[in-house]
Order: sequence, then C-alpha cells, then structure tokens
Amino acid sequence: MKRKKTSSIKDFAMITLGLSLVAFGLEYFYIPHNIAAGGVSGMAIILGSFIKVIPIGIIILILNLIFFIIAFITIGGSFGAKTLYTSFGLSFIMWSIETFLKPDKLTDDLFINAAMGTFIIGIGMAMVFNYGASTGGTDILAKIMAKYFHTDIGKSLLLVDFIIGLSGLLTFGITAGFYALLCIVANGTLIDRLIDGFNTSKELMIISKKEEQIIEFIIKELDRSCTVLNGYGGYTSEDIDVLYVVLYRRDYIRLRSFIKEIDPNAFISVNEVHEVLGEGFIDIKL
Repeated sequence: MKRKKTSSIKDFAMITLGLSLVAFGLEYFYIPHNIAAGGVSGMAIILGSFIKVIPIGIIILILNLIFFIIAFITIGGSFGAKTLYTSFGLSFIMWSIETFLKPDKLTDDLFINAAMGTFIIGIGMAMVFNYGASTGGTDILAKIMAKYFHTDIGKSLLLVDFIIGLSGLLTFGITAGFYALLCIVANGTLIDRLIDGFNTSKELMIISKKEEQIIEFIIKELDRSCTVLNGYGGYTSEDIDVLYVVLYRRDYIRLRSFIKEIDPNAFISVNEVHEVLGEGFIDIKL
C-alpha cells in the first residue's frame, strides 16, 4: 500500500513537471507568435486573439469545462483523476505564468519559436502521457467523433488538430498557419519517439557456465528476477540453461560489466524492448 502511494505521488509530480514544460512552451514560444498548433491550447490561442481581456490560461480552463460537460452528456463521465488534474492543472500553471511572470517573446524568429516550442511541449506531453494521464480537451472531441461517426480515435484527433491549424491559418495568416500545421505533425511524431525512449528496456538471453553467480547478481544487486529456460546445445549436444531477463538500460550496463568480469566466454543476446508491462516496470492496469 505504501509503495502504491509513493508511486502515485511520483506520478503526479512527474505529470506536474510535464505540464510546466507544456505551459512554458506555450507561453514563451507559441502564444507570442500566434502558433495555434492544434489541441485545446490552439483553440485558446485563436479565441484569445478576439477576446484579449481574458488570459489564455483561463480560456483553456473554460474550454475544458465545456468539453467535460459535453462529454458527460454524450459519452459518460469515465475520466480518471489524472486526466482531470492535467486538464485543469495546465490552466492553473499558465494563469500563474501570465499573472506573475508576464511572459514576452524570447526571440522574433518564427522558425526558432516553432521548433523550440514543439520540442519543449513535446517533452512535456510525453511525460504526461507516459505517466498515464491525458490532457482532455480535444481528446474528448475525438472520442465523440469516434462514437457517432465510427472513425478511429487517432484519425479523429488528427482531424480535429488540423481543423484548428487551418482556423489558425485563416486567423493569423499563411505563415503562422503553415508553421502551426507543421508543428502539429512534428509534435505527434516527437511525442511517440520520446515515449518509446522513456520506456525502452533491454531484453537479454544469457548462456554462461557461471549462471548461478549471474542469477545471484540479478536478484541481490539489481533487485530483479529472471527466468531460467532449459535448452539443448546443437553443437555440444549438451543440456544448457538459458537465462532470460528484462532490465532497464542502467541495470543492463551493470550486468554486462559483471558478466565480462566473471565469464568472458559467456554468450549474450540483447534486444531493445519499447514497452514492458508488469511487476517492476509499468503497471499493467494503467
């Protein structure tokens, strides 16, 4: 129970850090240059150009409230605590930046703003998604489209984002609009790559005459376990044990160094795994 509570605190801390990066990218790179790169933030940037008296953070809050009400009516209220936290947490962080820090342009170069904004927001969004949260907003619109028009959620979300990007083009002109559309594509690709990077682990198959020492090292030093598979050597015609283990990258490096020391003749096969679910890794229930 204590471990689960600690994990939950860590999740919300990392989600908050991710939201802070998203807010920073929006406030210092996208908003000053009217880059409406999809999502509820893109809608807020467009609306903010017409309603200048209301901060963008507050507009995002209002839009999220509207989307959640629509969702309750159309698809039910099955939203997790993390999704509610991210949806309203982002608004609060942006409001705080706008109120106390008074953000301004860091550079007038539109390309640098688009590139840096996409990079920072992509990292933040990947952190949010990686810890089991969603930002709500246009995700809700995509789910409604999927329900009533029988479209794939991913395609629906991309369509919603492109409509927002095109609206930005009509509102802010061709240059800002095209940059917004490019940012939508780049951001989606970047998030996918970053999530893969966060979750990457190493899958090892080990054949060694010192298997007992290796098993002991894995259990006692790395605090992991492994599976022993019974095999048969095609060349030696002898029964052999094959150790199967999945480790984080840092643990893999430690194990490789240990095996190098005790058995330089060991055989090690290594594969990269992009996602591992289960005890010791990502909770399979998420």
